[in-house]
Amino acid sequence: MNENNNSNPLLCNPETGVCEIPSSTQQQHNGYAPEQQKPVKIIYFTDPICSSCWGIEPQLRKLKLEYGNNIEIEYRMGGLLPDWNYNSGGISKPSDVAHHWDEVSAYYDMPIDGNVWLEDPLNSSYPPSIAFKAAQMQDEQKAVAFMRKIREMVFLEKKNITKWEHISKAATETGLNTVQLKTDYENKAKELFQADLELARRLGVRGFPTLFFMDSSNNPQTVYGFKPYTAFEAAVLKAFPKAAKMNYDTTWTGLFGKYPTLTTREFSELSGSSKTESETLLQKLTNEGTLNKIVTKNGNLWIINNTNR
Repeated sequence: MNENNNSNPLLCNPETGVCEIPSSTQQQHNGYAPEQQKPVKIIYFTDPICSSCWGIEPQLRKLKLEYGNNIEIEYRMGGLLPDWNYNSGGISKPSDVAHHWDEVSAYYDMPIDGNVWLEDPLNSSYPPSIAFKAAQMQDEQKAVAFMRKIREMVFLEKKNITKWEHISKAATETGLNTVQLKTDYENKAKELFQADLELARRLGVRGFPTLFFMDSSNNPQTVYGFKPYTAFEAAVLKAFPKAAKMNYDTTWTGLFGKYPTLTTREFSELSGSSKTESETLLQKLTNEGTLNKIVTKNGNLWIINNTNR
C-alpha cells in the first residue's frame, strides 16, 4: 500500500487503522465535558463511509456486550468526504478508491466491495451523515441501527447512500419515521451535523475512528484508528477500574438475537470460535433456512430470518 496516499480521506492506512482528514493537525483535547449517566462516556467520531470504522464493528459490538452496563457511546459525525474538489495522494476521482477498499477489506477481515466506486460512486459522505443526525433526533438506538444498515448498503451492497431512496429504505427497515426523517434532514439535522464538525475541530480530531473515553471527572483517553479489542477494553478499565465484565450468550441464537446481522469476523469475535468454525456453522444454518447470506467478493454477511431489521 502506498503510504503517500494517506492524505486522501478515502485511502485509510491499514497500518495505523485510520481514515485521515487531509491537511489537519492534532490538537489538544480542550475539556469537552458532556453529561454522562454511566461511569464511562465514549465520544465516537465516525463517518458512514469510513472503512476503518467498519473494521472496528466487531470490537465495538463485543465492548457493548461485555461492558454495556458501564459505558455509553455518543456518536458524532466527522465529515470524511465533503466533495471531490481536491486531488491529493494521487486520488482525483472515485474510481481510484475501488482497489483500495478491496485491500483494506482483507486487512480488517471485514467484507467490503470497492466496486461501488466504479458502479455508483458517492460524491460526498455528508448526506448520509446528516441523515444519521436526523435519525438521532427520533431515537438513539434506531439511529445506531440505521447507521449499521447504511454501512451494510455501501460496503456490501454497493449502494450509493447519498441517494434518498437508499436512506429512506434504511430508515424504514430500522423503524424510523421516514416523513419526519426527511423534514429533519432538510432542516435541523444540518445544524446538528455542523455542530459535530465544529466539535471535531475543537477536539483536534484528525481522522476516524477516534474515540474519547471519558471518566467521571471528564478526563479523556483516546483510542485512535483500528485497534484490537484489548485496546478498547483497556481504555474502559482505565477510565473505570471497577468495571465488571458481563457474561453474555455466545451461542448463535444469543448473538443473532442481539445483532440480527453479523459478518463472519464478527461472529467469530463474539462467539470465541475460529473463523473456520464460524463459517461452517453459519453456512449450516443458512442451508437449513435459519439464516440468509449476502455474498460479496470479499466476504459474507449473515442475516437472521424473520427479523425486522
